[in-house]
Amino acid sequence: MVAVSCGARATEIEKRMAAIKTVGVIGSGQMGNGIAHVAALAGFNVVLYDVSADRVKSAMATINGNLTRQVAKKTITEDAHKQAIARISSTDNLDGFANCDLVIETAVEKEDVKRKIFHDLCPVLRPDAIIASNSSSISITRLAASTDRPEKFIGIHFMNPVPVMELVELIRGIATDDATFDAARGFVTAMGKQIAVSEDFPAFIVNRILLPMINEAIYTLYEGVGNVEAIDAAMKLGAHHPMGPLELADFIGLDTCLSIMQVLHEGLADSKYRPCPLLVKYVEAGWLGRKSQRGFYDYRGDKPVPTR
Repeated sequence: MVAVSCGARATEIEKRMAAIKTVGVIGSGQMGNGIAHVAALAGFNVVLYDVSADRVKSAMATINGNLTRQVAKKTITEDAHKQAIARISSTDNLDGFANCDLVIETAVEKEDVKRKIFHDLCPVLRPDAIIASNSSSISITRLAASTDRPEKFIGIHFMNPVPVMELVELIRGIATDDATFDAARGFVTAMGKQIAVSEDFPAFIVNRILLPMINEAIYTLYEGVGNVEAIDAAMKLGAHHPMGPLELADFIGLDTCLSIMQVLHEGLADSKYRPCPLLVKYVEAGWLGRKSQRGFYDYRGDKPVPTR
């Protein structure tokens, strides 16, 4: 009986891994276009969707530009560039995912938004299709429970910028089955990424460590221990970080930083994860970092200028 069971499981895993040929990506922002880029370059057909056709057009321009830079650096060939672009198509509604084997959601880090997407997505998918979330902090188990296939749901959390960063976190929900996990692992490995497996706890591994550090840097600014330049210089020169924590916060997006800290604070009920009031104030002002041209730095001129 055991041998038959193991053999059946292996067959199911192999079937799902072999079946991932077409990948849907919901959201064409920084993460979505990066995932589409690396998936297409690895030989997967990609269907890209966003609520705005202009966003998809902008995403395709970004992907093309990034691939062109890779050609210039001789990390890929011009032929690989052309083939990758040819593998990416777009859709103006979720019905375009009907033939996808795997769909990855990369929407804003708000649980109600993600749940609405999954509610609308599930009816158009094949019964055997896998759903993944690129969530950087939200419970995969809770998100999976909002779908019709929690056993075929998994967290695949790419790092930003996706074409450059080597790591992908894989997070199983409580219902995620072995075949889904192994199919996701095969998909990530095929793109040349390294995997860190995380338990389904708030913010997983990377952001559980990284975001409290950024939040503490903001508290350091808030309390007047140092200004923006001093804090970033201290960590770059004193800890050999490639980017200062406030510069990094602007790159991630201050709204995303706040969302992750709120998930940590609410999910772990520990005051050490309380978002800094200055972070809240910047988000309320619409100063979200690079994407809004102002955050801890002002990006509207020739070079970034600290705002505090």
